[in-house]
Amino acid sequence: MIEVGSTLVHEDVVTEHFVCNLNKCKGACCLEGDSGAPLEAGELDILRAIYPKVKPYMTAKGIATVEAEGTHVTDFEGDYTTPCVDTNKECAYVTWENGITKCAIEKAWEAGDISWRKPISCHLYPIRITNYPEFDVLHYDRWNICSPACGFGSELKVRVHEFLKEPLIRKYGAEWYQELEERLADA
Repeated sequence: MIEVGSTLVHEDVVTEHFVCNLNKCKGACCLEGDSGAPLEAGELDILRAIYPKVKPYMTAKGIATVEAEGTHVTDFEGDYTTPCVDTNKECAYVTWENGITKCAIEKAWEAGDISWRKPISCHLYPIRITNYPEFDVLHYDRWNICSPACGFGSELKVRVHEFLKEPLIRKYGAEWYQELEERLADA
């Protein structure tokens, strides 16, 4: 583990290669899993507030799900997540372009309708964060549906933390990311 500020970064985050390859996986991470995307407590009010502006970008099934269940739900482990269409299927905020999943929240952000890009867990994927009272642990979540991303990252020689520089800075700040790079240079 690499200590950076009040976080511990698993070595896989800085040694493994990864670059999303949506042409291969079609955004399967938004369609599969045990529950919706993890949400931080501070994101719940944001989702409620932006929903009217995100709704025009959503599918009819996604809208029906949010209207029935709310902008977020509590999963089987008691964690906040995005609701899923048809229980543990696609995220309610999924939309489609040319057979590839897109995020309706991010589409609203790209259009300038909202100022919040999407849940940080989505932006950081495949990094997952385990929160403890005094520190966070960042780890690389390996999932077979991301095999094309691993191969593409190897081909391009881009490591997980490099691919996710923008969301890491969004979550922890530019100074944190600089400290991570300095720790790696010193290693």
